[in-house]
Amino acid sequence: MGAKGFFISKAVGVVGIVLGAGAVATIIALSVVYSQEKAKTDAPVAPTDGTGTTLPTVPTPAPSNEPWDKYRLPESLVPETYTVTLHPRLIPDPITKLYIFTGTSHVVFKCVKETQLILIHSNKLNYTKALNGFLATLTTEGGGAPAPAIKSSGLVEKTQYLVLQLSDSLVKDQKYKLSTTFTGELADDLGGFYRSEYLENGVKKIVATTQMQPTDARKAFPCFDEPAMKAIFHITLVHAHGTRALSNGMETGELIRTTDQTIDGMSVQVTTFEPTKKMSTYLLAFIVSDFGFIQTTLEGVLIRIFARKAAIDANQGEYALSVTGPILKFFENYYNATYPLPKSDQIALPDFNAGAMENWGLITYRETALLYDAKYSSNSNKERIASIISHELAHMAFVKKSYHYMALCVGFASYVEYLGADHAEPSWGVKDLTVLSDIHRVFAVDALASSHPLSSKAEDIQRPEQISELFDAISYSKVQSTLTKINNKVSLCILQTYLNKFAYGNTVYTDLWDHLQMAVDESGKPLPGRVHDIMNTWVLQMGFPVITIDTATGLVTQKHFLLDPESNVEASPYNYEWIVPITWMKTNINQPSIWLTKKSDTRVEMKVISGQWVLANLDTVGYYRVNYDMANWESLLNALTSNHQDIPKINRAQLIDDAFNLARAKEISTILALRTTQYLTKETEYMPWESALDNLDFFYLMFDRSEVLGPMQAYLLKQVTPLFDHFRILTVDWTIIPPGHMDQYNQVNAIGKACSTGLPQCQTLVQGWFTSWMDNPAVNPIEPNLRSTVYCSAIAAGGAKEWDFAWDQFLKASIATEAEKLRAALACTKEPWLLNRYLEYTLNPSLIRKQDATSTIVYIASNVVGQPLAWDFIRDRWSYIFNQYGGGSFSFSNLINGVTERFSSKFELQQLEQFKKDNEAVGFGSGTLAVEQAIERTKANMMWISENKQQVLKWFVDNTLP
Repeated sequence: MGAKGFFISKAVGVVGIVLGAGAVATIIALSVVYSQEKAKTDAPVAPTDGTGTTLPTVPTPAPSNEPWDKYRLPESLVPETYTVTLHPRLIPDPITKLYIFTGTSHVVFKCVKETQLILIHSNKLNYTKALNGFLATLTTEGGGAPAPAIKSSGLVEKTQYLVLQLSDSLVKDQKYKLSTTFTGELADDLGGFYRSEYLENGVKKIVATTQMQPTDARKAFPCFDEPAMKAIFHITLVHAHGTRALSNGMETGELIRTTDQTIDGMSVQVTTFEPTKKMSTYLLAFIVSDFGFIQTTLEGVLIRIFARKAAIDANQGEYALSVTGPILKFFENYYNATYPLPKSDQIALPDFNAGAMENWGLITYRETALLYDAKYSSNSNKERIASIISHELAHMAFVKKSYHYMALCVGFASYVEYLGADHAEPSWGVKDLTVLSDIHRVFAVDALASSHPLSSKAEDIQRPEQISELFDAISYSKVQSTLTKINNKVSLCILQTYLNKFAYGNTVYTDLWDHLQMAVDESGKPLPGRVHDIMNTWVLQMGFPVITIDTATGLVTQKHFLLDPESNVEASPYNYEWIVPITWMKTNINQPSIWLTKKSDTRVEMKVISGQWVLANLDTVGYYRVNYDMANWESLLNALTSNHQDIPKINRAQLIDDAFNLARAKEISTILALRTTQYLTKETEYMPWESALDNLDFFYLMFDRSEVLGPMQAYLLKQVTPLFDHFRILTVDWTIIPPGHMDQYNQVNAIGKACSTGLPQCQTLVQGWFTSWMDNPAVNPIEPNLRSTVYCSAIAAGGAKEWDFAWDQFLKASIATEAEKLRAALACTKEPWLLNRYLEYTLNPSLIRKQDATSTIVYIASNVVGQPLAWDFIRDRWSYIFNQYGGGSFSFSNLINGVTERFSSKFELQQLEQFKKDNEAVGFGSGTLAVEQAIERTKANMMWISENKQQVLKWFVDNTLP
């Protein structure tokens, strides 16, 4: 049966711009409130001098009445320049045994509103009192009357301020300079100015490095640590001989110098850097290490890759160096803007909490996100490196076009990273993978009643951990998922005009709406409303719609999609209606596209004869799910069975995902969803298989402790065996690598699922490979693409001998990607005592790095044997884990979700609610929302099992019979 897709017409093409270029603003909206909201007040805390001693010179404020009790800075002072000198010690203090840094800071700011109070962020810094007896000195800059005297100074720990009260008011429009001298700990907490440790030839090496986002620049030096408070930074680093200092600016040039000095009787180097562009504090970076590097130059831009010397010597930075230039040039062309910096440094750090960070001119990465070794790294490792480099360079390519808001940069880069990676590796088809990695990912969160709009409430975003909590799937993936392809000259022109107008400045999402509206007006092609009205339906309310199409009547309707349709949701300013463009695939629909503006107001003329079918959301470009009348579902299922290639592979993946989630929301039957997997015996494409396996994972979570597991395993064994045989033949009995990027991914699926469902040939194969490696550890016969699944399968089938061998290989691994594969596979054992031992290892940073602790616990919890062990573990040690691993850590929501995703009983719900109650005083940091979502999800799981268990069991039994 032939099929033809109707794409949006030229008349609706401007909507592609609105939903494409316009969705840039959905990213802006995520953090618009972060810079605009008014401060929330809490119980006051008297300032101290940094040693814990309360300073009597600062009066005790009235409750909720003083500026230093609010988490947001007042708007009276605006920084212009910082001059900061820092000296990190890479050896511990002989008395305290602490690693420390010392520093001085001079910040020049302008008074824009008269005030007798200076508030500047400071966290975990101890200050040396100046000659005036206070913690800082204040002078007038650029002429004018002398600065008022400081009357009192102190620190407020709760809201993280250095507080200076003055004898008189600062003068409006006058510039002042605030100078401080301070000491901080170079801790191993992965935030602010911290230390990373590694072994090289048996010798411990220390790296002093930074991670400022979102609110940790204040741990390195006193600063106005909010994104809107942009300034120019002059950085100087004092460091030991034999080490190299890096920062955002170049360290060489006419105005830059590296000199020798003597400090505390020791000869040191002093490296001064070029001043930065005007930018936010969270984009600052400075690093001292003895790393090696490789470099190249592209049209005058110096590109360097830094890493441990052993990694550089092993050529692990070569791939990153090879793709950085092409990606950088792609973004220059894409934005019609020259890269504005003289260099692009990228550095791989042994300890780094995020995947990467887009610091201007000095991008920091986990080693797994930057280093590649063809002997050890899989194609998924390679794709991750290309995509993350593209993501970070997407920020860098328009550095002069700063959006100001952190989540704007994050969300926009999440979209265009696929464009850059696709340019660097066009044969991979990575743009198609956004359906799996972004749309399906964010759907799962945005279908909960505890989701949140892209624009958060003012009162909800105040404290640092609340800001961290914003960095979830909604910010990273929803924006990307609402974009249509920005690939035409008109939309690019709009973006370029918008970005140039607000270069180096601050902007709000309505500024972009205005630009888009002008383009719409000039086009003469009206939309079903103003751009503001259209886009606000996506920005200012949470969730997304399910579009229901009745092919018999032509009626097209929408409603808010919720996994639990009976859950209570907050009122929406748009009544949970969206303005949605619908694209079709079918030759007998006369309209190529329609606008759906209300819940029920659109009819489409359809002449669907028996056996034919209609498919909406062609290529899954829209951010919505689609349901059909039963007759059309039957026709689609028949099409999958008879000739599945009539339906594009992206839409086959989406049909499966829509069906399973519609079933969970009680829109269709669970049996109908399961029927979408019956055709898989004929399917060899990665995307539909991955979609099916992702959705069937939910069935495993719900039933792998029940009598349903056996029949479900038997059914999936039946479905996956043809795929296993397909790849056995394609690879000539596993002796060659499949040629296609996605074929390599699907080979992993074939082996992983065939082994886990008990296919004897698969289990013999992987155990043979692993045994061969154990017999000769110097020669690993397992192809890198297959190592993750082979390691897991072999360790799951083995015992202590296999686990101990893998642990030993993990400790010896010098390649980060290889260590990551082993770390995940070690959680696959079925031996509870080994899993408990592994859990204990997560609290020992010498065994499991702090950056990997929470994800290792999640790996263990994903194992049905390990889940209750992990749950007991974090309940028993929550206070320690929370305090040691950072309440503001981005990974805490993943930890809560990972350990509780299998919960589906009343007892587990009670435990979860008790866990929340027991730890209210400790808190959950960036995992606070995840706790609420876990409770909601557990209730929904309980209901789903009660309604579906028996019919699912019967269906698996019936469909496994010969």
